[in-house]
Amino acid sequence: MIDRPPGAALSSSELAARSAALMLDKKAREVVIMDLRGLTTMTDFFVLGSGESDVQVKAIVDHIDHSLRAEHSRPYHIEGARQLSWVLMDYIDVIAHVFLSEAREFYGLERLWADAKMSTIDEPRP
Repeated sequence: MIDRPPGAALSSSELAARSAALMLDKKAREVVIMDLRGLTTMTDFFVLGSGESDVQVKAIVDHIDHSLRAEHSRPYHIEGARQLSWVLMDYIDVIAHVFLSEAREFYGLERLWADAKMSTIDEPRP
């Protein structure tokens, strides 16, 4: 958890790092932070992670949602929570994507946004 005054908002880079760490808490695979600043005005970061089953995808999404709400960050919108093959959590400046591995391969966001700076996250950041 990031040390800050109660109720203080996370910066977009902190929110991206926190989302990635929360994915890893639930054993998400291939967690990547994509820095989209300078490439689009849509958002600053994509955070991608994969689950091996719809149950794991749901656990990852629920963990991110509950943890960030407790830290005063609420999603503007969550899409795909019923199908659980690709769940998009829109925090405006950060969009977290949690995929089933097959869906991630099919949609290929890393290929579509190949110009973005990408950081693979192997362990939670402090």
